[in-house]
Amino acid sequence: MPSIKKQTFCGRKFTNEDISLIQNIIATCGGISRRELAHTVCELLEWKRPNGKLKARECIEFLERLDTGEVLKLPEKRKSQRISHKIISETPCRQPSVLSGSVEDFVPLEVQQVRNKEQRDLFKSLVGKHHYLGYAMPFGARLQYLVYVNKPYREVVGCVQFSSPAWRMRARDEWIGWTEERRKIALQQIVNNSRFLVLAPIKNLASVMLSCTLRELKKDWERQYGLEPLLVETLVDRQRFHGGCYRASNWIELGETTGRGRSDKTNTPNKALAKTILVYPLVKNAIQLLKEGGI
Repeated sequence: MPSIKKQTFCGRKFTNEDISLIQNIIATCGGISRRELAHTVCELLEWKRPNGKLKARECIEFLERLDTGEVLKLPEKRKSQRISHKIISETPCRQPSVLSGSVEDFVPLEVQQVRNKEQRDLFKSLVGKHHYLGYAMPFGARLQYLVYVNKPYREVVGCVQFSSPAWRMRARDEWIGWTEERRKIALQQIVNNSRFLVLAPIKNLASVMLSCTLRELKKDWERQYGLEPLLVETLVDRQRFHGGCYRASNWIELGETTGRGRSDKTNTPNKALAKTILVYPLVKNAIQLLKEGGI
């Protein structure tokens, strides 16, 4: 194996001693799964969320990166483990709704947080079948919602997902104006709207869906992760969409990404893959709180 080097992942710096400890854990804990290893590493290194829960999912990603770099050797994935990469549903799935008209004819919308297996399977199936990016296991924290209408009958008309923010985006970070140290502290108070799927050709449905899910997001995120979200961001593929529902809902355009993905290792910008960055403050003084902290 190559010599141990310091590593940075998800905003956390791992020292040579940390990496050596992880190697020793793997060497002495034969027979346990990758998930069990991740929980052990998180407990020993006290890698936790603000609400005290272990960052096990991020840890698995980090361990797999070290495995790819031959810094350590992970046990083989167990067949029962879920695959974390993007999946496109190949199972029969309901088609988008044929409901049409104006959203005023269907309000109030019912927003239901995804909590159980039946809801998760439905969410994955709809997004995997009908979203142009398919379904991918979100990186880090996440909340998912199914949006229903209840007249003339109950039907799913949308899927919305919020997850951990992009680690770095120049336009966003310059707009906030925070220092590198402050970014590391406050970054998780930004939430990314990573999937948005409208299933019915109902006029203004998208804007109302955004409004309804954002109202739920603030309290649900704080309850689940112990941290108040201050800002929501999203990335719009400019070659496919204008982002009209976001603009109509007073989201702020900040500029474009460089076209590099979260997992890009070449550090090479690609303008063809650039996306428009839009943000929505959840509180009036969101910038100040992100930049300086305080209440």
